[in-house]
Amino acid sequence: MAERTRFSSEAWVPLFAGLLWLWNAPWHGVVGFLFSVAPGCLLLGSGVSMLLMPGDRRITQFAALGGFVGAVVAIPALFAVGFFPGLLLIFASLAAAVAAGAHSLRIELPVEGVPEAESSHALSLQVACDEALLSMMLLTNPLPRSGDHARIDSELSAARALYAARGWLENPAAYHQDPPALANPEIRVASARRVEFEHLSFDSEFEPHADEPGRDRWLAYGANRRAHAWVLRHDDGPRPWLVCIHGYRMGFPLVDLAAFAPEYFHERLGLNMIVPTLPLHGARRVGKRSGDGFIGGELLDTVHAEAQAMWDLRRLLGWVRMQGAPGIGVLGLSLGGYNAALLASLEQDLQCVILGVPLCDFARAMFRHGPPLYLRDAEREGIDQARSREVLSVVSPLALERKVALERCAIFAGVGDRLVPADQPRDLWRHWGEPRIEWYQGGHVTFRAHAGVRRLVVDSLRGAGLAV
Repeated sequence: MAERTRFSSEAWVPLFAGLLWLWNAPWHGVVGFLFSVAPGCLLLGSGVSMLLMPGDRRITQFAALGGFVGAVVAIPALFAVGFFPGLLLIFASLAAAVAAGAHSLRIELPVEGVPEAESSHALSLQVACDEALLSMMLLTNPLPRSGDHARIDSELSAARALYAARGWLENPAAYHQDPPALANPEIRVASARRVEFEHLSFDSEFEPHADEPGRDRWLAYGANRRAHAWVLRHDDGPRPWLVCIHGYRMGFPLVDLAAFAPEYFHERLGLNMIVPTLPLHGARRVGKRSGDGFIGGELLDTVHAEAQAMWDLRRLLGWVRMQGAPGIGVLGLSLGGYNAALLASLEQDLQCVILGVPLCDFARAMFRHGPPLYLRDAEREGIDQARSREVLSVVSPLALERKVALERCAIFAGVGDRLVPADQPRDLWRHWGEPRIEWYQGGHVTFRAHAGVRRLVVDSLRGAGLAV
């Protein structure tokens, strides 16, 4: 890990890249000038801020965003202002993104129990990808208004009292309702990425407990009441099944199937696959974007989203068993890893569970990534991390015990992950009794580039008898 210094050398790269953009902006014409302002200001401002305000995580996020935006915007400049000036802008922008990743690695404290990040340009670029994605999420993620905090605080207090009275804080597994069997879902043929699959859908029938706070609001999310899943199965008799649980902001066939590589799991390993859509995602979204409301400050909505996710997933597991599945494995990514871990705490008849870059603590994530002004207003109303975590414990994999055998569990996580920092998978790994874990030298979104991850997934499936 690089030594932390007040005036880091990485700051000069986005600073000079920003100056280069703004210096050349007048020569790009009116349209070119407007396009030059965004990367120029982001990079210059971030570079100066790295020097004057070291340690603020948001600086590297916007430096990385400015670098990647600049690299994309500079492509037309190859034709508009000349090949070599355009190439210089692309190079400077990408160098700034790498510098942002390197600075992020420099200022992040080591995580006890996690291998140290090995400084390299490759790792810095992967971290920069995370930082840029995180900045876009924070810029566009809808949050409750300041006036909503008093209501949220009231809901938290009421939920805490109810959960304590019912014994759910001490026994969170009892909070989860047993769903009815899924007998006749609607199934139609669809395709995406030149992959033909079955689109399975059904009425979820989930409802929060009768006296839970936020129940009426949750039931008013009409699109969310219809569940969906993408199914790929062979027609030559029973095969093992792999349940693939997608991450935050996903939930569409094009994206989900790209993440879970049916050409490998379905065709090469011969598995049947089912990819459920989590609540509030994809066709179930109730906001402008997939995932809006799942992790956004409405804490009771997060509780209900997780409770419904378990309800829907357990109904789908029952349906898969009715298809004659000789074995079922679960693979979850990011938010999907959280759901896979929670599912493994409610269902014991699973041959293996693989958690990829898994989130495990919503409260910790919200208070790490949340905008400072929003967090200040929330804490002023008494909505702090401890209270939030206590209510969320009824849907937390850290509060329940796994039911799947230790040797059939596996985790992979990135030492440079910025969306789900390494302390989260580490805590889940410890809570689960330290199953096999692969710490790769990378970030959140680049796990597929690491051979150790592929090896762990295949070994886990083969060890559980799901693949040969």
